[in-house]
Amino acid sequence: MSSNAKPGTAILRRAVARNGKRLWLGTVLAGIYQISAALIPVLIGVIIDRAVETGSVTALLTWIAVLVGLFGVLAVSYRFSARNLQRAIAEEGHRLRVEVAAKILHPRLVRTDRPAGDLLTISTTDADYTSYVLDHLPRVISAALAVVVSAVTLLVISAPLGVIVLVATPIMLVTLNLAAPLIANRIRLQQDQAGRTTALATDLVTGLRPLRGIGAQDAAAERYRVVSREALAATLSAARAQNAFQGASTMLSTLLAGGIAIAAGWFALTDRITVGQFIMVIGSAQFLIEPFGTLAIVPRWYAAARASADRVASVLNAGLILPEGTADPATSELRLRGVKHGPLAGLDLHVRPGEFVGVVAYRPAEAEALVRLLTVPDAYEGDLLLGGQRLEEVDRARRLMHVEPHQTDLFTGSLASNVDVHGTGVEFAEVIRAAAADEVGLDTPIAERGSNLSGGQRQRVALARALFARSPLLVLHDPTTAVDAVTEHAIAGGIRGLREGHSTIVITSSPALLAAADRVVVIEDGTVVAEGAHADLSARDDTYRQAILR
Repeated sequence: MSSNAKPGTAILRRAVARNGKRLWLGTVLAGIYQISAALIPVLIGVIIDRAVETGSVTALLTWIAVLVGLFGVLAVSYRFSARNLQRAIAEEGHRLRVEVAAKILHPRLVRTDRPAGDLLTISTTDADYTSYVLDHLPRVISAALAVVVSAVTLLVISAPLGVIVLVATPIMLVTLNLAAPLIANRIRLQQDQAGRTTALATDLVTGLRPLRGIGAQDAAAERYRVVSREALAATLSAARAQNAFQGASTMLSTLLAGGIAIAAGWFALTDRITVGQFIMVIGSAQFLIEPFGTLAIVPRWYAAARASADRVASVLNAGLILPEGTADPATSELRLRGVKHGPLAGLDLHVRPGEFVGVVAYRPAEAEALVRLLTVPDAYEGDLLLGGQRLEEVDRARRLMHVEPHQTDLFTGSLASNVDVHGTGVEFAEVIRAAAADEVGLDTPIAERGSNLSGGQRQRVALARALFARSPLLVLHDPTTAVDAVTEHAIAGGIRGLREGHSTIVITSSPALLAAADRVVVIEDGTVVAEGAHADLSARDDTYRQAILR
């Protein structure tokens, strides 16, 4: 993309460039269609002058045959133009959706403050609106060709009529184009508000059960109503601008066509044109309403496509949080030295290769900060090393470390497809047993976000997926908060057995998981304050004992 072009414009130009073959073939055929349509009133006028007025049957049949042939050209050109252009639009929309999704899911993590719901809107609605530029461009070019053909026809019949079209059309377009920036801004605001509303709705639906549990559903509903009203106001504002533009463009194009017809009627009454020529002019004037309307609405079309392209570009051009890692550590040893990040204040933590370490953080914010840091090693002080290499410099494509957060999402499908997300076909029965997820059933249908499963079942499926990754270093955050004590003991033994020989960190306050660990590290006020076996810490440390009581 050109560095001088605005991001949205560059996206639109790229869409045109990479669909060139289908786009220009479709444009040529659309031009043939419009030229054929523009010639129909001309042929009808010719039939009147050369066949009807002369009474020649041969001329009548000949010109009718020509008219039928012209209709055939019109039908074929429209069909194949639409086929090529619709395919180009569909393929470009698909490419944009894939590109946006790939950027959002990039291993180095995209730097954006847009919520998930807004990103979803960009990857779907905005990608489609952007691809519509491949429909707008052929329409504009073919409409311009139709106007030129009709103007030439009118010039041949009567120079003043042709001059009216050639002069009035650009004036009309320039006048209407003055409204384009206003429409673009309102459409962009509408799409931003719609994205925020979608994001909030997604959050509320996801957290509906907890909201009901604390009696906050009314407050959440009121918050959604406020955001929804703002989105409605933005939508109405954009609609008013577009409707006003539509009305103005329709009025101007109709007045122009009507003026041509009135002038032609006067010329016919004064014998300056023939009856056949009068019919040509009237037919052309009526026909011109459509291409005039198309040309008049170009600013609105472009504004909508440009607004969506700007939003798509905001994701595609966003920077990545992590640098391009090339380091390939030989071991899964993790070491934190003097790390400061959020509430972590000089944290020292060492996990040896093959070690199972439990981490107890007295404050949830400290546990969340540690998980966030290991997931996105950014904006911290100190040393964060994996196998002796800085974590942010490690090649993430090698998947040497997997961090499974407490809040995870499941996908529509079956348990099997959620665990083996890459479809490798590798046997994972032992993983299912280790996570105590065998009761769910491999072929059990799972709804979006696992909404048809209980909280404990969702946790176990997510744990099975994390275990199936078989990363040299696995980090789990509160993986069993929604399961009963018996199941939790089974899971603790399953993790211990399955991860034998691999490094594992479990950030939790679960006695069962901590008992299975080789060593427990306790974090308070952002630093390590105690370390040892779970049994020893429970026996000698009252604060620790209170923290893990359930």
